[in-house]
Amino acid sequence: MRDGHDGTGPGAITPDGCAVELYSRLPVGDEPDIIAAAVPAGAHILELGSGVGRVTHALLERGFTVTAVDESPQMLERVRGARTICSPIETLDLGGETFDVVMLGSFLVHAGDETVRRGLLRTCVRHVAPGGCVLIQREGEDYHSDLPRERVDPSGFTVRILSADPVGDGVHSVHAEYVFPDAVWTQTFLSRPLTREQFEDALAEAGLRVDRYLTEDRIWVRAVPMSQGRGRGLSW
Repeated sequence: MRDGHDGTGPGAITPDGCAVELYSRLPVGDEPDIIAAAVPAGAHILELGSGVGRVTHALLERGFTVTAVDESPQMLERVRGARTICSPIETLDLGGETFDVVMLGSFLVHAGDETVRRGLLRTCVRHVAPGGCVLIQREGEDYHSDLPRERVDPSGFTVRILSADPVGDGVHSVHAEYVFPDAVWTQTFLSRPLTREQFEDALAEAGLRVDRYLTEDRIWVRAVPMSQGRGRGLSW
């Protein structure tokens, strides 16, 4: 288990506190539509932190080729139709292999440990092809202040974000609860809130810049290597 992370509930729990069975139940949201609108048809996507393939499978259905990376073998056992690689994201190095799109979802850019965050972004830069892009999912700007909050999913389960308590150095310990009719899971994880300016500074440190915010809430971002230069645009 990663320091500061924990999880409870039925089934296997990954090093960051995620429950494999829980994530196998969660429905996909609008992520595949956002991604599909931002990248070329049929692109090869390196999905960092794929989990059980919740987004992976939807992207495959849309005609993309996906290489799914996760540090949990139990998660990757649930992925179907994609090449899978079991590895921590921050140390991944595929020996020069690059991809049209590198995707860092699940708010991973908010890793509490700044060394880990730097490693995650370096992995993105290392694996994006010339003319390609990096898609990043940020936390919403009120995620650590609009608490506690609750969402009842139409399929019949409830998600509660109960607290985000400061633990020092700008990091919060976030506690979440997922309540299904037949089971309850909890997850505790460390998250570092980032303002828009702090986020863009973190990208710049890794050699990336924002190409475009893809959603009005600025949660989804398309970034490109600074070496591509401004005004050149992407290769599609």
